Amino acid sequence: MMVLMMILNVFCVYLTGGFKKLRELTWVTGVVLAVLTASFGVTGYFLSWDQIGYWAVKIVTEVPKAIPGIESSIVVLLRKSASVGQSTLTRFYSLHIFVLPFFTVVFMLMHFPMIRKQDISGNNCYYKLVLLFLKINYIFSYF
Repeated sequence: MMVLMMILNVFCVYLTGGFKKLRELTWVTGVVLAVLTASFGVTGYFLSWDQIGYWAVKIVTEVPKAIPGIESSIVVLLRKSASVGQSTLTRFYSLHIFVLPFFTVVFMLMHFPMIRKQDISGNNCYYKLVLLFLKINYIFSYF
């Protein structure tokens, strides 16, 4: 649900032009918060310590190998070893419980005052999205 609300918020900000001049820093902090939200999902997925979580983290940590030159160092940084194991679980747990919440709070404390100072109102966008959803629902109710 959090990811759905984040996507809805990014969509509304993009539609209303909230990323344009004088609001760039608000947009950047919002994008950082979106990346942190996705990071919560990735790190939390592994914490169940089952086969699905194991293979998901194995795939996610293999992605940096596509970067030429620094591939092995990033993989070892993420996994803390050459393969996924107990040390990787400990690393992802500490990221999920300590590091990500800290940075999320820091960026929220930056993001929300900027929204208040710039008097950005997103209610109009959400109202338009609800109306659009109702119209689409009404149209497709005949099929």
